[in-house]
Amino acid sequence: MNAVETHLIGSENARDIIIEQAHCTFRLGSGREVKALRDINLTIPAGQFVCLVGGSGHGKSTLLRSLAGLNPLTGGQIRVGTHSITRPSPEMGMVFQEDTVFPWMKVQANVEFGLRAKKLPAQKCAQIAKGWLEVVGLGDCRDAWPKELSGGMRKRVAIATAFALGADIFLMDEPFGALDYVTRLGLQRLLLDLWQQTQKTIVFVTHDIEEALILADRIVVLKQGSVVDDLPIRLTRPRTEEVRASSEALTITKTIMSHLGLDEVNQPSKPSAVSPLNLLR
Repeated sequence: MNAVETHLIGSENARDIIIEQAHCTFRLGSGREVKALRDINLTIPAGQFVCLVGGSGHGKSTLLRSLAGLNPLTGGQIRVGTHSITRPSPEMGMVFQEDTVFPWMKVQANVEFGLRAKKLPAQKCAQIAKGWLEVVGLGDCRDAWPKELSGGMRKRVAIATAFALGADIFLMDEPFGALDYVTRLGLQRLLLDLWQQTQKTIVFVTHDIEEALILADRIVVLKQGSVVDDLPIRLTRPRTEEVRASSEALTITKTIMSHLGLDEVNQPSKPSAVSPLNLLR
């Protein structure tokens, strides 16, 4: 049994996420009040892969950051089992869209960083980090500097770092949004492989409906800070192009687009009383 397998077996203690009447209100510098979350109620069973889908500014990232304990609620609560989440917890691992790999540390040291913060023995840190880098396909890049890696490879480092810490729940805020299509597909497959092997809980924010269809057991649609739909996804895995082109998948896509107002995109636009040409004069 290798270091990664041993680490996985020792981490099988994930619990349900319970979100009860979660409410979050911000006040902008102008004094205007923004209700970012409106009475969210969700239960996410341990081991489920959930995608949060919605337009920009509709509460996806606010909810994710609240799950991470990074954003205080103004009402309601979030629990993992019986433990209330009010601050960052070792039970939660996060992967962001932004590049979070430390540029002044080599790849191996990046993956070891969180392990060393947990006061694990140096040899154990090195063993776990090496194992996870092999799992994500970067076994030959342990001594590389981040600047020597592509964006997709740095994202693999971030994923290895998160999984190496042995968290029960992974929160991902559009982690592949800035990557090209081919690289994104490769990372989606990697993430699915890791999820299926570890049975961890993943909550994944995306704007991309196709990405949600590829990944999710369940898609939660947010609009104006509220849950407007909660869709179980029972499509056959793996979610090939043929599966995503099925009538069931197309129905799910149309439902989500309707909630987001995107079904109006293909409708003829109403003529404007103001000509754009007049604005250029």
